[in-house]
This record gives sequence, C-alpha cells and structure tokens, in this order.
Amino acid sequence: MNRKGKDILILAIVVALTVCVGLLAINGAQIGKWRLKPVGSAISLGLDLRGGVYAVYKAKDPNQADLDSLIEGTISIMRTRLSDKGYNEATVTKQGSDRIRIEIPDVQDPAAVLDIIGTPAKLEFRTSDGTVVLTGDDVKSATAVTDAAGSEYKVRLVLNDSGKEAFAKATSESIGKAISIYLDDNEISAPTVNDAITGGEAVIEGNFTLDYARELASLIQSGALPLDIEQDEVSAVSATLGVDVIDRAVLAGVIGVILVMLFMIAVYRLSGVMASLALAIYIIVVFYCMALVPGIQLTLPGIAGIVLAIGMAVDANVIIFERIREELKTGRGIESAINRGFKNALSAIIDSNVTTIIASFVLMYFGTGSIRGFANTLFIGVVVSMITAIFVTRALLKCVAGIGFTNPKLYSR
Repeated sequence: MNRKGKDILILAIVVALTVCVGLLAINGAQIGKWRLKPVGSAISLGLDLRGGVYAVYKAKDPNQADLDSLIEGTISIMRTRLSDKGYNEATVTKQGSDRIRIEIPDVQDPAAVLDIIGTPAKLEFRTSDGTVVLTGDDVKSATAVTDAAGSEYKVRLVLNDSGKEAFAKATSESIGKAISIYLDDNEISAPTVNDAITGGEAVIEGNFTLDYARELASLIQSGALPLDIEQDEVSAVSATLGVDVIDRAVLAGVIGVILVMLFMIAVYRLSGVMASLALAIYIIVVFYCMALVPGIQLTLPGIAGIVLAIGMAVDANVIIFERIREELKTGRGIESAINRGFKNALSAIIDSNVTTIIASFVLMYFGTGSIRGFANTLFIGVVVSMITAIFVTRALLKCVAGIGFTNPKLYSR
C-alpha cells in the first residue's frame, strides 16, 4: 500500500474511532451482562451540583512532630469509616498544613455522618487499678452480633496474636474482678472476669441497638484516629444548579464548541477541519479522564476550568496554523510548511501550557474546595490539550497532506 492509501486508511480509522467512542461516551453500551455507563453519569458531581455537607477539622496541636504522617493516617481512617457507611463518593483531603477537609455529596443526615468521621474511637480495656491491658491496636476484627436469643446486640472482637496473649494474661490475673471497657475515655461496660479468656476473642455488651453495635464495630475496625482533631468548620450545602440548568449549560457548551469549529474551518479551511477533529478527540479524552481518575469531581469552578482549557487548546491550534501560513507565504511546500510551522510554534505552546500546569499545581496544593475543583479540571484539560495540539493535530495534517491535498489555498484564506 502506497503512502496515499495508508494516510486515507489512518484518517478513516481516526474518524470512525472518534465517532464510535463519542457515541459510547454519550449513550453508553450494553453487551450481555457487561454495561458501559455514559460518561456523564460516571462523572462524580461536587457539592455545588448535587448538594451535601462539608466539614473541616484541624489538629489540636499543629506543632507536634510527624504532623504530616499523622494527618495522612487520619485521612486514611476517615476514608475507611465513610466507605464502611456507604459514602463511597465522599472525598477526604488535606487542607493547608494542619487541616482535613471532608466533602460528602447527597447526605440526608449530616450530623450523624460527621459524628462518625470525627469520633476518635480510642478503645481500651482497663483492669480495676486502671492499668490498660488492651487497646484498639490489638483488635484484628470487630463485628456486630446478637446473643443466642437474638434479642441483644453486642460487638465481638477478634484479637491479633499480641492482643490474644495480653488478654489471656490480664484475665487470668483478674478472676473475680472487673475489666472495664472504655471508648474515648468513657466506660461502656465493666464485666467481671470468671475465667481466663485464652481464645483470642472478647465481647462488648451494653444494651446496644443494632445500628449502634454496627457503628461501634465500624469505628473499632477502622482504628483510632492517630491525630487529636477538633471541628473547625461545618456547613450543609444545597445544590446551586438543578438538572435543567445543567442540561442548558451542556447545550450552551455544545453550541459554543460548534461555533468555534465553524470559525476555524472558515479561517483555516482544511487545517480547521483537522483542528475540529482534534478538538472533538480532546473533549472526549478530557471527559473520560474526569470519569476515570479517582478523586476528581465536577464542580461549577471545574466547568470553568474545562472551558478555559478548551480555549487554550484552540489557541494552540491557532498559533500553529498562523506559523504554517507564514511558511506557506515564503513559498514552501505544504509538508515543509507543516513541519516548520509546528517547530516554530512549539516553544510558545509548551511555555504557555507549562506555566498553566504549574499554576494549577499550586492551586491544587494550597487551594481548597471550589479552587481545587477548578485546578483539577484545568490541569487535566491543559495536559490533554498540549498532547492533542502537538501530536494529534500534526498527525492529522500530515495525513491530509499525504493524501494529496497540497494546494496552499486549502490551508488558509
């Protein structure tokens, strides 16, 4: 196959894949039991689009040693607790140097959820003289169970090896005495030891309801928070955009992109057609990234970040096409003009995109909430736009030139 045939085949495959992937992104697909959701339904929406609750906790002692590692450990436990309660779309992130921010979309009972998040859950077994013989670190697993009659709920603990040994020793030395069980320094039960317990299991009783037993088991299972924290800020957030308004925003975005494509085609002709195809690929990739990258939520500022990134993608193509047009005016052939045009435009494109990427990194690290949402989408959009401008647009232009469209008038007014 000659070059012209190869370029026609490549261009046809790119167009077909773009159309197919675009339709999958819009409509999804169902193949037997396997289902691909539309990208729109797979993108996690932020608080401003869905409503929910956010809270900020701060370290009681911001000057303590290893603060960063303590915060990371606390964040991990908070995520586990939220996941155990079914809040899989909640986000827990570090804010500044000594704060933790939690955002939970679609919450019906904010107070109950925040109660679970902020509870230290420090579990201790103490002998009658106050000696701590067992802590939450010695617990391998915790589950809510019922008694034989099924009328009372308890929490059954399975101890790890060190806990099993320590508990066996403590119970053998405390026969006839009480071993009190404390949660966050509050005594919840004080059973009397009748025999040494060597099986590596313990039970917490206290007239619990099923919900409380499950909650207590979840707290113990996830572990105590390694950092002493206090609530600094909390707020319930109602969705500022309804479904109708979001649909209108999507429609406005589609119309805007089509108008931009028509403008590029009118001014740059065949180059504009290839840029429009590259822009379609860019938009599809960005929204798939939004759906697949963990921790990314679409917010109102995030939409602004996407719009800005699309503008930068178009700007990169305009810079390239202007350089190509300048080369064509000197009498160069189309392939030579494409190569020279991209070479001359490369430094300007990289400089503008890299500075924007650096700015988005700064906003992601130091920003909070809506600012971070803007930075996330801007970062994804700019990285993808730089790749599509430098590689995709160039490859498409080389294909149409290889097919035989070499008249300079096809590439510019």
